[in-house]
Amino acid sequence: MAKQVQLVLNKEVFKLGKAGDLVSVAPGYARNYLIPQGLAVPTTPGILKQVERRRELERQRLLEEKKEAETRKTALETIGRFTIEKQLGENEAIFGTVTNQDVADVIAAVTKQEVDRRGITVPEIHKLGSYKVEVKLHPEVSAVVEVQVTAK
Repeated sequence: MAKQVQLVLNKEVFKLGKAGDLVSVAPGYARNYLIPQGLAVPTTPGILKQVERRRELERQRLLEEKKEAETRKTALETIGRFTIEKQLGENEAIFGTVTNQDVADVIAAVTKQEVDRRGITVPEIHKLGSYKVEVKLHPEVSAVVEVQVTAK
């Protein structure tokens, strides 16, 4: 069996890795496809240092994103309660339902912070009252806020 060759990817290659990844592939695959297409370069000590530097910068960037998400979580939980006004029907039932877009709009109006509506988990809301809503700010950080649904 042939030995493996280590390369650093310049671009994302399906089922192999992302740009900047260190990969081991068969010598023929490297020599005949990856290197001529400009998808990868052979490893050298200088390139390995660049890869390590990129990884460190990426790790620091992700850490900063997490810190920012923690700050936003604290801000949201300090405010605590957001009010959404809905048109009222009979038996305290509201017309329609409260959607994650409604919650995102209220949060943006109050805090001046954009929140991705896809990260908001809203329970079934069909009546007036107070409900807990989870807002995912980061893959590791979620805030729980209270939404008060009132009549218009």
